[in-house]
Amino acid sequence: MNQPRGRRPDADVDDLRSTPPGAGGLSLDEAARRLTFYGPNAIPEEPRTPVWRRVLQQLRDPLILVLLVAAALTIATGDLTDATVILLVIAVNTAVGVVQEVRAEQAVLALSAMSAPAARVVRDGEERSIPAAEVVPGDLVLVAEGDIVPADGDVQVATLLMADESSLTGESVPVEKAPGTDPSHGTVSAGTVVVRGRGRVVVTDTGAGSALGRIASLMGGAAGLTPLQHRLARFGRVLAAVTVALCAVVLALGLVRGQPVELMIVAAISLAVAAVPESLPAVVTLSLALGARRMAERQAIVRRLPAVETLGSVTVIATDKTGTLTEGRMAAERLWTPHGEATVLGTGYEPEGRVVREGGTVTPGDAPDLAALLRVAMLCNDAALEPPADGSTQWRALGDPTEAALLAAGARLGLDRAVLEGEMPRVEEIPFDSDRKRMTTVHRRPEGGLRVACKGAPESVLREEILADGPDVLTRAGARAEALARSGYRVLAVASVDLEDFAESPRTWESGLSLLGLVGILDPPRSASETTMAACKQAGIVPVLITGDHPLTARAVADRLGIASRDEEVTTGERIREGTAGDLTGVRVYARTTPEQKLDIVQAWRRAGHVVAMTGDGVNDGPALRRADIGVAMGRRGTEVARQAADLVLADDNPATIVAAVEEGRRVYANVRRFLLYGLAGGTAEVLVMLLGPFLGMPLPLLPAQILWINLLTHGVPGVALGAEPVAPDTMRHPPRPPEESVLGAGLWPRIVFMGAFVAAVTLVAGVWARETGRPWQTVMFLVLGATQLGVALGSRALPGTLANPFLLVAVGVALGLQAAGVYLPPLRELLGTEPLPLTDLAIAAALSGLGHVVMRVQARLRPERPPGAAVPSRIREH
Repeated sequence: MNQPRGRRPDADVDDLRSTPPGAGGLSLDEAARRLTFYGPNAIPEEPRTPVWRRVLQQLRDPLILVLLVAAALTIATGDLTDATVILLVIAVNTAVGVVQEVRAEQAVLALSAMSAPAARVVRDGEERSIPAAEVVPGDLVLVAEGDIVPADGDVQVATLLMADESSLTGESVPVEKAPGTDPSHGTVSAGTVVVRGRGRVVVTDTGAGSALGRIASLMGGAAGLTPLQHRLARFGRVLAAVTVALCAVVLALGLVRGQPVELMIVAAISLAVAAVPESLPAVVTLSLALGARRMAERQAIVRRLPAVETLGSVTVIATDKTGTLTEGRMAAERLWTPHGEATVLGTGYEPEGRVVREGGTVTPGDAPDLAALLRVAMLCNDAALEPPADGSTQWRALGDPTEAALLAAGARLGLDRAVLEGEMPRVEEIPFDSDRKRMTTVHRRPEGGLRVACKGAPESVLREEILADGPDVLTRAGARAEALARSGYRVLAVASVDLEDFAESPRTWESGLSLLGLVGILDPPRSASETTMAACKQAGIVPVLITGDHPLTARAVADRLGIASRDEEVTTGERIREGTAGDLTGVRVYARTTPEQKLDIVQAWRRAGHVVAMTGDGVNDGPALRRADIGVAMGRRGTEVARQAADLVLADDNPATIVAAVEEGRRVYANVRRFLLYGLAGGTAEVLVMLLGPFLGMPLPLLPAQILWINLLTHGVPGVALGAEPVAPDTMRHPPRPPEESVLGAGLWPRIVFMGAFVAAVTLVAGVWARETGRPWQTVMFLVLGATQLGVALGSRALPGTLANPFLLVAVGVALGLQAAGVYLPPLRELLGTEPLPLTDLAIAAALSGLGHVVMRVQARLRPERPPGAAVPSRIREH
């Protein structure tokens, strides 16, 4: 029951189950009092994050904090120009991050159409339609086929009532509901869908007290930092400490050599700004924004910008089954008769498709045994198929999805349900119930007499007292039914008999029948699921299946999709609850799991050191979606709880988009590392030039303004342009990087030091040559240092020799022009303290700077980012 917000309004609310309302329902006054007491029937929404808090979250980034300190120092020294540039970078980065989060939130709200908008209740003896939020405990609610149940309740009256509870339990087969039975069949839950029949329900729990609300309460807690954010935070702390130490050394050396104190303080601050890659936040933001835009073009809504990169770090994908890997609708795939087998091909509930036997398509005339089987299955049927409407392209099932699957199979063979019912109208029936596990209908034949049609579970139909077939047929049918069940199919047996007239007792209708065959029904995997799982495994990502469905069904789907072989162990929720499941990361398939157990499984993989992505669509997936490193929800079929818990929403429900997201995430991370190699190599070169120059006879190798100018041109637009580099062709053939790997790991530090030392050496050699030959050596060093770094930028391209990312080509060209302008334009010469060079000296400097591009390309060939066939990280290899 809901926890009350105050005193109970009336004593008769103390136990709604023992004192249900009468046929007239609650009075209007009583309903109003209970609404005030219990509150609205809605899950409490998380408060919206205010803009100022979003801004503060963006500014907490360690690199941003370093830049803020650098901006404060430059303001303190009166260098307002450089302070303005630094603050502009911070403002742009913060604005882009906040805008993306707000836009994603609005896009997800636009998908919120799954909750029940209205409910039919009986109050003061009259049926009324009210907003679902106004339903209160004790209300008498009417539900019928197609309705979304507005609240938890006990079933008081039911007529062929069945509910689809897959959004709560993961069970793909609808559940029969009847009063007075066990809790799983005698109650209904908020958010579930009535697929057949009608009923009256007394509401027992609403809002946060309902099953849907209790699951939502498991989703508390703020989301943690993404892998990239963790890595950049560690990197920012280390970089800040190293930068301060080196700048202190430069300051001390200058003072020891007698340089002016103010000049050396400005030089040290300038060097700090140069050493810190202040464009890194902009590079990360641009890369993530481009990734989010590409995802949006592929019908994926990114709710949090860093989520794009997180998928690139994923080592385990834990996926729900029903509606995620599977279509979320039943399909009759396998047909068996005593004369042979056949396969039904088609998608969804569309009547288009075909039936294949021995490699060829068959028709009713080619296969009379199959036609007889499906005719009876279509007659003994209460469902209907609805063609696409309101812009949809999919056929819908009205009624029991299992029966709708039989109608689709018959249509694919070439049978017409309307014609069949016109020829043999139904005159009597024995409805399905959970005790008998079968349904029987009686139809009048056009030539006279009656036809009895029966379908049901094999154990209820394949019995001697029902069938007139011999023991051999029953044995063969039983063996085939068991084999289909082991393969994950829900099996129905179909039988019939022709009578001359009504028997004295309806019970005698279900005797002396002839077995027509078996139908294997399954929620089929999506067409893209198998290729998605294969692509994940090729990329070194471990896929696992977590579902609330039956273990046999889970095993069959996992085997079909290559997640786990048929002989691998399946762990169940019962074993997890009893503590006998062992290591939860030792298996690939988990069945009959509760929302709490899904959460435990995700947390177990995370504790083992993995980066976990969780995909799902149901309310029961919400807690795991929230606690995983990244949650991916289905947008169309997904529930509101799942969408709100997720970081990424697939608007078209296509699991193949997950692979594209992984590729985008890896592209983002590769571009961040590409920029770090370029930016830190340049910063290292500038620090080395300032440290080593005095020992080569150059007291102050570069002026503070020259350092900041080089930094502005190299770390500015060209650096940001590196964030737009395309994905490398072999990205998805690499294993995922180890979760504990530093952003500068996998050999990036040595490459940074090497390239920085090389650029510094070229610059110092040029400076020594210029000084020894009487040239303006400081101007030569200024020109060579900046141009060589820009050459390194061109050598860092993912696809050299192509026009991919023309933004980088233009940016480098403009930066080179501005670098030359700093030598030849009088206003800039006065600002930077440079002197004009003869064209021959300019050509020599250009030739030296071209070495940066050449050496970068050679190094990239000798030390690729992560070569194909690289060893899979140990923690992944263990699993």
